[in-house]
Amino acid sequence: MNTVKLARYLIGKTVVREIPGGRAVGRIVETEAYLSGDAASHFFRGPTPRNKSIYLAHGHAYVYFCYGAHFMLNVSAERAGAGGGILIRAFEPIEGIAWMQANRGNVRLRDLARGPGRLAAAFGISKLHDGVDLCGKEGEVWLGSTVRPRDKIGTSVRIGITKDAHRLLRFYEKGSPFVSGPKSLRK
Repeated sequence: MNTVKLARYLIGKTVVREIPGGRAVGRIVETEAYLSGDAASHFFRGPTPRNKSIYLAHGHAYVYFCYGAHFMLNVSAERAGAGGGILIRAFEPIEGIAWMQANRGNVRLRDLARGPGRLAAAFGISKLHDGVDLCGKEGEVWLGSTVRPRDKIGTSVRIGITKDAHRLLRFYEKGSPFVSGPKSLRK
């Protein structure tokens, strides 16, 4: 699987989480691709106990703790043994909104999952989800289908990195109010 193609393909798809009494669903509106040989990636120097899930076959969760503050949800994007991943940066809350707001402290809908740390907090993502097969529906979290057609996809540099920062590997649904980052990167 090509990491960049998968990062674009995921725009408009959903992330589904089983919760007490139902489901929480978020429609993906923003992703970032991290490629083999990418100095900004966690797998640049090769496999470690921390990043082993990014080396699983495409479609597995790679969850890590960032800045000592929040978790980040990524999707492995290449064949088993090859590093490649997609950071899910933002989604539009669709279902289970009250549960997500309780997880985030009742923030307004637009800010509920706008940014990767907020998204993971709203969805209750933790290290327990690292390595989960997101393509199967047996688990607590998985990737779901499209709930409505997506709008045009925009491309920009990635956000919050310094190495290989010039690469146009961030993808987002143009016009979505749920996309994160500065307005200059959301045109």
